[in-house]
Amino acid sequence: MIEPLLQITLGSPVRLPRLVPQQKWRAPKKNIPPTPEQRLRILQAVRHYVAEFNPVPPLPADELKVHAERVVTQLQCDPIFRDYIGVLLNNEMWREQLAGVPFERRLLLLPKCLRVEAKCPAPFDEFGLLCKQCGLCSIQDLTNEAEKLGYAVLVAEGSAIVMSLIQTGKIEAIVGVSCLSVLERAFPYMEAAAIPGVAIPLLQDDCIDTNVDLDWVWEYIHLTADDRTRRLDLGRLRDEVDFWFTPASLEIILGPAQGDTERLAREWLMRAGKRWRPFLTVAAYQALSERADTDLPDDLRKVAVAVECFHKASLIHDDIEDNDPSRYGEKTLHEEHGVPVALNVGDLLIGEGYRLLASCKANPEARAEMLRVASEGQRELCRGQGAELVWARQPGVLTPLQVVDIFRQKTAPAFEVALRLGAVYAGRHEECREVLGAYSRSLGIAYQIRDDLSDLGEAGETNDIAGLRPSLLLAVARERASGEPREFLDRLWRRELTPDTAAVEALYRELKADERCGHLLESYKEEAIHSLAALENASLKGLLRRVVGKIFNDVEIKGWCKEQEQKNAEQRLAETAPGAAA
Repeated sequence: MIEPLLQITLGSPVRLPRLVPQQKWRAPKKNIPPTPEQRLRILQAVRHYVAEFNPVPPLPADELKVHAERVVTQLQCDPIFRDYIGVLLNNEMWREQLAGVPFERRLLLLPKCLRVEAKCPAPFDEFGLLCKQCGLCSIQDLTNEAEKLGYAVLVAEGSAIVMSLIQTGKIEAIVGVSCLSVLERAFPYMEAAAIPGVAIPLLQDDCIDTNVDLDWVWEYIHLTADDRTRRLDLGRLRDEVDFWFTPASLEIILGPAQGDTERLAREWLMRAGKRWRPFLTVAAYQALSERADTDLPDDLRKVAVAVECFHKASLIHDDIEDNDPSRYGEKTLHEEHGVPVALNVGDLLIGEGYRLLASCKANPEARAEMLRVASEGQRELCRGQGAELVWARQPGVLTPLQVVDIFRQKTAPAFEVALRLGAVYAGRHEECREVLGAYSRSLGIAYQIRDDLSDLGEAGETNDIAGLRPSLLLAVARERASGEPREFLDRLWRRELTPDTAAVEALYRELKADERCGHLLESYKEEAIHSLAALENASLKGLLRRVVGKIFNDVEIKGWCKEQEQKNAEQRLAETAPGAAA
């Protein structure tokens, strides 16, 4: 059984039988962090803990448990999170060592339960799953990407033969995906091997049709020492960008405000918002700059604020065109001060954006290129908004493809301008302009789909149904409907009736339009990541891959692997039964 492994050519799929090592660390029986906010808080605490105390891997399970309990105490969180924290601690301790191991010396372990069991055509042999590349689950994409990089790939939940493979000297690092219960039982082997190993827990229980945070897996698969940005704290970078939009910072960047119009414009710039676009500008610069670890140049603040000026101007004009009464939980500018004033403030912000770009101390060629990039994006955005306005004058049924095309024109240009301006300012625009365009298109569509989904229900900030705006949910529902529901949705598209929001959203759920849009969201996120394959710059590739996870960090971990929990319980009973020691 071991002999064939000595002949393994790394980069080809390898499948292994299961392993049941001795248990050392009991998994809890409750849920782990149920919200992305909790997960981010824990991850930040873990990274600070490792940076401060510098625990040296490999740590025995008992020692790792002690460190995990210290983090639990620092966070004052439920002890049920301890094992999850232990996984993140182990990952963070090995992170830099993993980055230094060549791809062709790494092993990717994937669980068979990622497949869609009812439809999966793949058979099993004594080594595990024989993937048929049917495209129904994420196993195919993860396997193909890892093999392309040079990984060995195993589709099985651990095996004693993994140790034999490690002992050949051909594997120097492991990236594993599994439920916590399986990770718990594999840990002693990782500890004994003393090689870098990181683990990504599955997001839900059972052993059927499970899922994983693909952004997290992709980040670890592609982690490399060539990526100078891998140590960047993106949360801290976002906080710094947010600080640029405080009154004192804006006065330094823009100069003193002159008159009520400028004061209103600054107030709008400071209003709530996620500020993803100026963040993307800074991120692109950081990835492409040769001085990524130094303080950000003052002029970069002008470029980032210019990007937000363009964005906030488009929101002001968009609110007027859609006659929206509120944004960010407050009155819109035109609702509060009237349409003429709001139009003027929006126009001023556009002018401010171009003024900031023109005043940068970049070389003349770079300044000219930044102005060109911004103007092209402005034109494309207006085309998209124009397409929606034309539809609003003569509303008719739109297909999902037509709605997605409006999303592409309306949302993607702002992301593309933000990224390309950062690349131009770093002096590296030409090498990545095509990739940034493709990435921005997928990212923008995904972002707009996520907004559509987040607007559902009473907690939604805006209501596309009441506002009678093009909605992907409405388009998908209409495509799936038949008979009277389809006629009802056709009339809704044509604005022939006053919509009952609750009834329409109930129809979405009945037709599973929300589920379909959720799948489309994941598809466009994956498309954004796949578009980065053509990038040769490891820093930009790594950072933009992490940005997708940062923007769409909306996963929820739902429980444990019930199958493995049962095996763990049986194992514990066997170990404590009379005569077990003999």
